[in-house]
Amino acid sequence: MFIAIVGTRFSGKSSIENYLVSSHGFTLVRIIQSDSNVGGTEEKFEVIELASTSSEHSNATSRYRMNTSDVAKHLSFLSMSPLPSPATIRTQQQFTQQQSLCFSSHTELLDYVTKNWRNDFVTSDLRTRSLIETFVRRPFFLLVSVDAPLLERFHRSKSFVNISLADFIAEDDRVVFGSRYLSSSQAESLQKLNDLVNIQIVNSFSSLSGLHSYLDNLDLLHPEHLRPSWDAYFMTLASLASRRSNCMKRRVGALLVRENRVLATGYNGTARGLLNCNEGGCAHCNGTNDTNGKCQECLCLHAEENALLEAGRERIGQDCVLYCNTCPCLKCTVKIIQTGVKTVVYNLTYKVDDASAALFKEAGVQLRRYDPNTRFRLPPAEDEGLISLTSEPESDHDTIVL
Repeated sequence: MFIAIVGTRFSGKSSIENYLVSSHGFTLVRIIQSDSNVGGTEEKFEVIELASTSSEHSNATSRYRMNTSDVAKHLSFLSMSPLPSPATIRTQQQFTQQQSLCFSSHTELLDYVTKNWRNDFVTSDLRTRSLIETFVRRPFFLLVSVDAPLLERFHRSKSFVNISLADFIAEDDRVVFGSRYLSSSQAESLQKLNDLVNIQIVNSFSSLSGLHSYLDNLDLLHPEHLRPSWDAYFMTLASLASRRSNCMKRRVGALLVRENRVLATGYNGTARGLLNCNEGGCAHCNGTNDTNGKCQECLCLHAEENALLEAGRERIGQDCVLYCNTCPCLKCTVKIIQTGVKTVVYNLTYKVDDASAALFKEAGVQLRRYDPNTRFRLPPAEDEGLISLTSEPESDHDTIVL
């Protein structure tokens, strides 16, 4: 796995890097840049000497060493703690030399991590869209975005740099939205990376222990972060199908699957050839029933009905699974049972869940809920590729996280 971390200044990128290196054995990788290309204060630390690591990649990678003062500054920056002693500096310097690899360009880094894809790497040196796009094609690449409340990040910065709040906000706007002196096509900004981000972390913790506990629960190394489970995959397709709904009441999408192959999809709305519900085709859903007390029947087909009609009983066969973003109503429940579906997986609850569950149980149909917020998932279409993983502030008051 190769994890690239992007984010706002002083949001905790270095802390997450250190966590992955120390707790999970990741190798820290860097791209050596000139001073003109290096980012803000958080990214600037001087490279003093380069040495070849091995003949196999001597032209591509080098371990680096920092002098005593630079290491002291870097350690203080990472932990927001007083400058460490020389002994601590030497220990950290040795650890960095053993764990970090430096590359002269992103293409060399890409070649190296591709050849060694079974190993785990982490970096925060991919800061532009053009660089990230060369890595995002790899199935082992994960882009993590980190942010934290603005004032919290400002207070963290005060422990390391002397900067006013106005200057900090101006610099933050430049990082997030790009420079106002460049055209929108030229300016690099975090905002332009939103559609590439896999996981978004909000680091509002006041301690390293709180952040580490959160990262433990997040389990960044789990393979489902890179490749979704069947449930996540099919439920995402059902959610996407619901976007085609024209029913005025709610958006529902359904998917019929056999042996992990899609048989049919469906969404709710009026029948073929009729005026769409959201164009006034169903008086019931639009609330335009006669005022004489007559209640018109709903003309909308349900998503499950559409999928069942499309597939037909013969194609459904044995061991068919129905994925639906909403628990089926009673009328759809009996139709699902009749067509021979063996498992129903849903996400959102409905007002007749208990009654539907009782019928499914009586008929021997397995009903289970898939909650995308409890584990790993692909985002619904409206999320535009973001997985929002927010955190609650901790009450601990030990070392402040950077």
